[in-house]
Amino acid sequence: MERDELAAWLRLTTTPGIGGVTARRLLAAFGLPQAVFEQPSSTLRQVVTPAQAWALLTPPPGLDDRIHVTWNWLQETPGGSDATADAPAASMQRAVIALGDAAYPRALLELDDPPLLLYVLGRIATAPGAAFPATRRSHGAGSSLTHLGEQAIAIVGSRNPTAQGAENARQFSRSLAQSGWTVVSGLALGIDAAAHEGALAGAPAPLELATVAVVGTGLDRVYPRQHLELARRIARRGLLLSEYPLGTPPSPANFPRRNRLIAALSRGTLVVEAALRSGSLITARLAAEQGREVFAVPGSIHSSLSRGCHALIRQGAKLVESAQDILEELGPGSDSQPRSGAAAGDASTPPAASPSGSAILDALGYDPIGLDALLARTGMDAATLQAQLLELELDGAVARLPGGLFQRLARA
Repeated sequence: MERDELAAWLRLTTTPGIGGVTARRLLAAFGLPQAVFEQPSSTLRQVVTPAQAWALLTPPPGLDDRIHVTWNWLQETPGGSDATADAPAASMQRAVIALGDAAYPRALLELDDPPLLLYVLGRIATAPGAAFPATRRSHGAGSSLTHLGEQAIAIVGSRNPTAQGAENARQFSRSLAQSGWTVVSGLALGIDAAAHEGALAGAPAPLELATVAVVGTGLDRVYPRQHLELARRIARRGLLLSEYPLGTPPSPANFPRRNRLIAALSRGTLVVEAALRSGSLITARLAAEQGREVFAVPGSIHSSLSRGCHALIRQGAKLVESAQDILEELGPGSDSQPRSGAAAGDASTPPAASPSGSAILDALGYDPIGLDALLARTGMDAATLQAQLLELELDGAVARLPGGLFQRLARA
């Protein structure tokens, strides 16, 4: 029966010419998808166009294969050798959750176009009656998936951040996770990856969902491929989530669309670094339209990756310099006793430096700078300066950027 129900949902969501709006109209008229396909053409034409009614009466090409692949994916037990003491294999599950199911995230119901199906992999604490679980259900008092969004914050930004931008994302994410917040991002290169990594490093072990990755592909593949191990770590301590069927490849159109889910699943969105034409600004706009808070980290007036954040601030986003600025706005998370240093999370606090390097750090400031300009500022000879820059780089106080530039790194 469960397989039949899954088959009906997959048929509804893959029928050509039947989008989300039409599918929801059919569900409102007839109930579950099985009932939709039991209707005669004359009845369907009262709700949809004749062409759509004809399409509904004809199973879409490849449907049997899709059902087979999806059902088999659900039966596979995730975890295995990836299980840890903090995340035993039994806590990692696969599920396909339908709109209206008890485990469906409430935050997504506020969208004008909530996904009809969600594919989920990771630490799912499903509520009784959840649809299509891969393994045993957890019959606890609540569902971490249902309430996802109540204690979650999105952290997004450039796919090609500066070294400081990536470090800021890690520091903010780690501090927020230490304070009990789930960090939501998109598993992309750059700021997204740094946000996931910071949350995994900072979240206390008992926290059910350290981080959630909302992806733009099917969950049977990882994009970009270099994030395969990161995706596995997220599944052990959080969730991977997609609205796209298994087998869906990365497509440019998928990622702006998935951004609405990132925004909806979070109480607020933090943009760390973004150019003026960045997809992160789409996420921020969607968050504002959904009534969520928008935060932005300011940067150098000379950096193109600061202009998106500065534009958001001019439009009303809250300027933040530390995780504490966000906690003061949104309140503490589920674990209101952060570890030492968690509440500070001050991305502007410079690292301790040796006396020999302090003058160079002062000369660097926080903007990228070339060697010639640094020679002029310090008055040092080139050999001595390069030797000390190398020492500072090895200490993690300075980053070497493309184009022969150097940048001071601030660490909490």
